[in-house]
Amino acid sequence: MSDNETNLKPKLKTKPKLERPKLYKVILFNDDYTPRDFVTLVLKAVFHMSEETGYRMMMTAHKLGSCVILVCAKDIAETKAKEATDLGKEAGFPLMFATEPEE
Repeated sequence: MSDNETNLKPKLKTKPKLERPKLYKVILFNDDYTPRDFVTLVLKAVFHMSEETGYRMMMTAHKLGSCVILVCAKDIAETKAKEATDLGKEAGFPLMFATEPEE
């Protein structure tokens, strides 16, 4: 083939365009009944945060009313939020975590 010839063979293979999965936020909501130490303990246990990071997240939720704890895939976010909320319920506290899509 010379440089001036055109290749007229059709492409037989097409690559499907994969979209990235939508990300979801796990949000901690403040309440006036759950002790701060317990919230920090849950953040350490469920979200594998250090003591200092858990305390800062808890204080952010305390001051602002809510705080984004984690951004990840939907199934992971829902599992973590349910696990953390269930720990609060087992201990008799109204600790609340929720998920919502990230914009």
